[in-house]
Amino acid sequence: MNLEESLNKLFSLHQFGIKLGLEKPMHLFNYLGNPQSKLKCFHIAGSNAKGSVASFISSILIEDGYKVGLYTSPHFVKFNERIRINGEMIDDNYVVKFMNDINKYIDEYEPTFFELTTAMAFKYFAENKVDCAVIETGLGGRLDATNALNPVASVITTISLEHTNILGNSIEEIAYEKGEIIKSHSKAFIGILPEQAKEVLQRKAFSVNTEFYNLEDNLRIENDHVILFNNERDYHLYETPLFGKYQLKNAALAILSILNSMKLKNTQSIFNGIKYVVKNSGIQGRYEVFNESPRVILDSSHNEEGITNFLNEFKEEKNKFNSREVIFGVMKDKNIKEMLKQFDNNFDKIFVTSFNYERAASVDQIKNIADELNINIEVISSPAEYIQEFVLNKSEECLVVLGSIYLLGEIKAKLICNNSLKMSCK
Repeated sequence: MNLEESLNKLFSLHQFGIKLGLEKPMHLFNYLGNPQSKLKCFHIAGSNAKGSVASFISSILIEDGYKVGLYTSPHFVKFNERIRINGEMIDDNYVVKFMNDINKYIDEYEPTFFELTTAMAFKYFAENKVDCAVIETGLGGRLDATNALNPVASVITTISLEHTNILGNSIEEIAYEKGEIIKSHSKAFIGILPEQAKEVLQRKAFSVNTEFYNLEDNLRIENDHVILFNNERDYHLYETPLFGKYQLKNAALAILSILNSMKLKNTQSIFNGIKYVVKNSGIQGRYEVFNESPRVILDSSHNEEGITNFLNEFKEEKNKFNSREVIFGVMKDKNIKEMLKQFDNNFDKIFVTSFNYERAASVDQIKNIADELNINIEVISSPAEYIQEFVLNKSEECLVVLGSIYLLGEIKAKLICNNSLKMSCK
């Protein structure tokens, strides 16, 4: 298989959907020689912010001279974005070789897309002898394919009601599922969580004899910055390249996790790691200003908590614009009703759309919920084309694209591939 054939075969595995459980991925990893057992890892789970925290951890370690593998999902434009070493995406030739080497196994055992992608990442990192790998879970934690790891540190970023049809109907149940990435005689770190979630995770850490660190015990939030307390040193964080005050908390959680799990050669690496997080990790879609004037913002807030965080930041600038519009698309298993409720007083026009993914909510599904709420929406079938026209014809207005990272990636790929669009990207 060449590259196109390899990727087509890989993406065809989406037909097997999400199959939670460790038996099949462990069989696959064993077939590959258990590359995950050779990795020193940070394992990241959470309802929101896991990509941001993983990127900060990776970037700080890179700046300190470590060779770092970073595995995140999903990708925006190119599959290779998911698997990086020191910021560099996995090589096309490696993807082709991996798919050819394992082709017969795929036909016989039918692994899912995520299982095979995770196996590729583990093998790539092991063969390239990374000093450390930062691994983001796909869905949940307990039965996620990445949970074959025995990490040096497990990090739980946030807990909110999501994927309730899979993970449970309460904060406690979801915390249990995500908390199962916490392993014995390791380190466990949690972000700012609801009290019910905190208790579940603390009990889990205690039960497996693992050191437990709560960000709230080490953080003070000021008006314009946060202060992280860690042993003899305080870290004052004022800004990150990722827009939003909540990113300061994400950076603080990353720092807390590193300082208590690894030895840094130079504490300046912490500040450099934050400063160069985009370059070192390739992170996108976190309050990303895609075009400055008129302002086009891409944000992968994909659940109620994420939308709330985004709008708390957006209120700082929304009154600068003559009008505000939003394009929204999301997975069908999200709490769409509560997300839409937040839009009504923040945007003058609400457009809804869908995207090419089996779990995407249809426009009819979103429209029916909007009608229930008596919220006026418009259906948009070609959001990339609308953005092109918006950029060319508007000046004092703002357009926000909110929702699933799959939606943002689909739109961004079309915009980038259209050479006639001249974006003033930041």
